[in-house]
Amino acid sequence: MQMILSYLRRCVEDYDMIHAGERIAVGVSGGKDSLVLLYAMAKLREFYPEPFELHAVTVHPGAPGMDFGPVAALCRELNVPYHLSETEIFHIIFDLRQEKNPCSMCAKMRRGAMHSALQELGIHKVALGHHRDDAVETLLLSLIFEGRFHTFSPVTYWDRIGLTLIRPLILMDEADIIGFQNKYQLPVAKSPCPADGRTKREYIKNLLKSLNKDHPGTRERMFAAILSGGLKGWEDFNPYPRRPSGPG
Repeated sequence: MQMILSYLRRCVEDYDMIHAGERIAVGVSGGKDSLVLLYAMAKLREFYPEPFELHAVTVHPGAPGMDFGPVAALCRELNVPYHLSETEIFHIIFDLRQEKNPCSMCAKMRRGAMHSALQELGIHKVALGHHRDDAVETLLLSLIFEGRFHTFSPVTYWDRIGLTLIRPLILMDEADIIGFQNKYQLPVAKSPCPADGRTKREYIKNLLKSLNKDHPGTRERMFAAILSGGLKGWEDFNPYPRRPSGPG
């Protein structure tokens, strides 16, 4: 917990992610990353010098068998208001349209549903559970499939809809997140998506594992390339900070 909160706080402060009095939603998909972020943000709220209000928002894709009851119970334990937005995304994509490559459309529809839910709640900032491995994988996806050097940034502002996205776990390795989720037994809601395990991102994830195995340190060097590559939104990062010493 101390390690997670240390890196979380460092990221929040380096990128000026939280301001006093803000209402912040955590986008909770039910996966390990968003649950760890929810838990850590709830603990950060207890001592952070800039007081903020925390909510959890889930977009239910309508996939059969997905149970968010345990997530709701965790939110009650953490004293975080929980909002579940029901949709028919699964039905539209797989039953009506029968998409063979559903990921792009699914992501777009989920974003739209999340934005609508946030507007209803009057919340203009959402925290997402992307971590360091996600940033590197997105870079590889962009290089291989789009021919550009690009990945998401720690803070993104969408002026068209007046929404700010923050990614407080961006300095964390996925391995640390997995360890935290296992230690605290956070209630992951497994997705029954037929495309699960067969996406381009899954291909890139496996490719990166293979590269890192054959050439240890590949992942770290790629993240260093993100930091030094002049990408928008990464300018404020200090790659040589003091080691985190504790949440306070």
